Amino acid sequence: MGKLLKITLVGIVLAFVGERIVRFRERMGATRTLDPVELPNCHLLEGIEAGSEDIDILPNGLAFISAGLKYPGIKSFAPDKPGEILLLDMTDKNPVPVPLTISPGFDVDSFNPHGISTYIDRKDDTVYLLVVNHPQFKSTVEVFKFVEEENALEHLKTIRHDLLPRINDLVAMGPDSFYATNDHYFTNSIMSNLEMFLGLRWTNVIYYSPKEVKEVATDFCMANGINVSPDNKYIYVADIFGNDIHVLRKNPDWSLTPVKVLHLESFLDNLFVDPTTGDIWSGCHINAFKLFFYDPEDLPGSEVIRVQNILSEKPIVTQVYVNNGSVLQGSSVACVYDKKLLVGTVFHRALYCELEDQ
Repeated sequence: MGKLLKITLVGIVLAFVGERIVRFRERMGATRTLDPVELPNCHLLEGIEAGSEDIDILPNGLAFISAGLKYPGIKSFAPDKPGEILLLDMTDKNPVPVPLTISPGFDVDSFNPHGISTYIDRKDDTVYLLVVNHPQFKSTVEVFKFVEEENALEHLKTIRHDLLPRINDLVAMGPDSFYATNDHYFTNSIMSNLEMFLGLRWTNVIYYSPKEVKEVATDFCMANGINVSPDNKYIYVADIFGNDIHVLRKNPDWSLTPVKVLHLESFLDNLFVDPTTGDIWSGCHINAFKLFFYDPEDLPGSEVIRVQNILSEKPIVTQVYVNNGSVLQGSSVACVYDKKLLVGTVFHRALYCELEDQ
């Protein structure tokens, strides 16, 4: 009887693991393919070879790009090179990214930038850049002041907090306050992988300020990109493995109230909000399985989607660009400025396009 019980238990465990493997592959879109959608007037930017994971654009057309991300389980084409912040002038006819220097005292050798967000102080037009950083694969937020005349970043402070263990992205609410997404519950890589394998909905959004830090939203498979509506009333959160954009109302006490969820088939990464139209643009992964299990013979592709009127009953979702990886691998962000599109990637290159019609 004891032997039969052991055999039965082993069978149950194997059946459970097999079912989870099947569901994991489905969640990761292991068999998902898309027909190509091409754009005219596009070219790869010179000087970006190892990632352009997140991008934020100032009203004057200056774009900040986080480059060189090293993320557990993700391919890197420059594993020994520190990350950097690049500047691109979208008003130039032929823009070229330029690395920004960082003030002395900051540890540039361990710089591993991820999500970024800008904040402009309207009193004196000072530009602050908030950067998610992963030195030694830990999580901090670095606060910089942009010194335009010197093409430089002045490091002001480093933010750490127990409620920010695995930050992915953030959206600035002030010079040192923000909403941020944690993309894993566990900090241990083995437990993080198990969490992703089991599909646990344990990730969250945190509000941080020097006076208050609190969880304001939870129940995401993997909270990723985050941004704010032009009227500052709503926060948008991408759940990459839930294939959703969550719309949350921002309350006076900085708490968030769920409003709606827009479900898509795409694996949404970062979110960019057009300040003029309110449209949401996202660099997406066609097949997340290929992103995490990189095969040079079967490349992870790139997808760009645009969401119009997300608060309406019938938002308009448009596939703007789709490539199988032959041009662009692992798109993570898509931004627009004056009929120009800039598409960044987790670990690959960056695509610049002149749009004929948005």
